[in-house]
Amino acid sequence: MSQFLAKVPRGWLILACIGLIALNMRGPFVAVAPVVDSLRRDLGFSPVELGLLTGIPVLCFSLASPLASLAGRRLGAEFAVMLTLVGVLAGVVIRSSGGGALVMAGTVIIGLAITIGNIAVPLIIRRDFAPRRQDTAMGVYTAALNIGSFLTSVATAPLAELVGWRLALAASALLALAAILFWVPTVGARRAFVPAAVPVPAATGAGQVAGVGWLTAGLTLGFAGQAFSYYGVTAWLPSFLADELAMGAAEAGAGSSLFQILAIVGGLGVPLLARLASTTTVAVTLSALWLTVPVGLLLAPGFWWLWSSMGGIAQGGGITVIFIAIIKFAHSQAAAGKMSAVVQGVGYCFAALAPTIVGFVHSVSGGWTVPLFVILGSVLAFCICTTLSVRWVARQR
Repeated sequence: MSQFLAKVPRGWLILACIGLIALNMRGPFVAVAPVVDSLRRDLGFSPVELGLLTGIPVLCFSLASPLASLAGRRLGAEFAVMLTLVGVLAGVVIRSSGGGALVMAGTVIIGLAITIGNIAVPLIIRRDFAPRRQDTAMGVYTAALNIGSFLTSVATAPLAELVGWRLALAASALLALAAILFWVPTVGARRAFVPAAVPVPAATGAGQVAGVGWLTAGLTLGFAGQAFSYYGVTAWLPSFLADELAMGAAEAGAGSSLFQILAIVGGLGVPLLARLASTTTVAVTLSALWLTVPVGLLLAPGFWWLWSSMGGIAQGGGITVIFIAIIKFAHSQAAAGKMSAVVQGVGYCFAALAPTIVGFVHSVSGGWTVPLFVILGSVLAFCICTTLSVRWVARQR
């Protein structure tokens, strides 16, 4: 393999590795949802424990982001990515090998490992790609995140029927192994296995620091709105369709599948649209698409397939444009890592709360109108804060 990889341009190798790495950064914890009934039956998990199990990774994204950023600076991006892949591999194996305690422990390991990757991969994109190619690389990254989620959610249940839920969950390890086999020869064994700290740049002027502070705040609020909307819609869209349109479980699940799979179009479409229009125009377009979800479901729920499709494009493109803004404006790798840690740490905190808050509002109100207004509020936060932030970045360049 090393001889073959040596003939491929390095930029293409890094891009392929980013895609393989991203396949591992959502799928392993999405895989739990299709087999929750088996976990309840075989391990005696209560509904609360099952909720904790599915929420652990998102909590890790929020709580461990500062430590992940520190790890990236102290250990180097290549080593941090290796920690991500080895951590996912170990966590998947542990989760599939024992009782309830090991399932929980493996899930925590997976969550912590992916948190490191959330910070490290955008830093690699910023460092290793020319500015004109960073948009494309970020689009491939976010598209692959959603491809991994979709493939895992589709394949886990049928696989569990054939080989049992343990082996079905363990199958995620194959993607981690594939990514490791490509990553090590691409960056070299020394860089993959030996930590190397990122040099810290000299202090910047007060004006630039203030600018970074305002931009970080804006992108943090925008990402929080994006994350809350995404996890709220993902958790409750099937229930909305079942209640409002009397859909069966399979048909209601199709609405959620559209919302997930069309994120690939958003991730890959943002770089293409950015070549034809300004980043502000891209952000406004994504905002309009995102708004169709709560507004469309409120006014015309029968067109759920259209709103799910447009919202899927928006959520895939939304995270892409936020990360592009971070890597393009940050003046150094260390600054980009710190900014990314703040944006993701706060944003994923809101994401972790979203299913509970939307569910609570639904139970108190007795319907879906008020919960959809809650989603509308979070979408507006994304629209306003993200658009203003990317506009400010464009003016600074």
